[in-house]
Amino acid sequence: MSISSSNPVISAESLSVVLNNKKILTDLNFNVKSGEVFALLGGNGAGKSTTLKTFLGMITPTSGSAKILNLPVDQHATELRQKIAYLPESVMLYAHLTARENIKYFLSLAGINKRDDEINHALEKVSLQPKAWDERLSQYSKGMRQKTAIALSILRQAPIFFLDEPTSGLDPIAIDEFNQLVSQLASSGATIMMVTHDVYGACQVANHISLLRDGQLVGNFSSPEQGHINTEEVHAAFAARSLA
Repeated sequence: MSISSSNPVISAESLSVVLNNKKILTDLNFNVKSGEVFALLGGNGAGKSTTLKTFLGMITPTSGSAKILNLPVDQHATELRQKIAYLPESVMLYAHLTARENIKYFLSLAGINKRDDEINHALEKVSLQPKAWDERLSQYSKGMRQKTAIALSILRQAPIFFLDEPTSGLDPIAIDEFNQLVSQLASSGATIMMVTHDVYGACQVANHISLLRDGQLVGNFSSPEQGHINTEEVHAAFAARSLA
């Protein structure tokens, strides 16, 4: 299951979802290639969570498909989960364990054995301060817990990341640090899809943004070769003052 640089790693093809006789997603189409950051931007009730759950294999499409590595997720969920790192809005790690203890425990569940120096290198890579490595996560901020979870994903060598409202509840410095980390992951070849309502954060880090409203894509934006996606343009579309 190798990842091609030319073929999309994540793709929605006429993806529609109906739940309890209510249409939640209607004919979504997008592609994300290796090394790209894709942001699905929308407000509450837009359908972001449903889209994410569909790609995680938790919801079956009513029509169309959600594909990862060109495989329909609903048919290959178990196989694909080995390639995926999922970062929920509230990271699920054990508060009574340290960062290194959490990482060793979850790696053991996956049958992965890493040396202490490899774990330390991953923690350094996500810029978690060494003095915090042996502190219990009950003492951690949300940003520090996120860094621990990403270090775990790096050690699992997960090439695909799904991020759910990753900057929600973070202070401005932590948001900048997180965006830098996401950019570094993409530069190393990871493919990243994030769902968010944070216009500024999405514009700072994403190569492509799709605006989701009432389960439909109503705007698409791409970054220039140099620089970021225009925040004012996306904000205007997000606030429904215009549709770019």
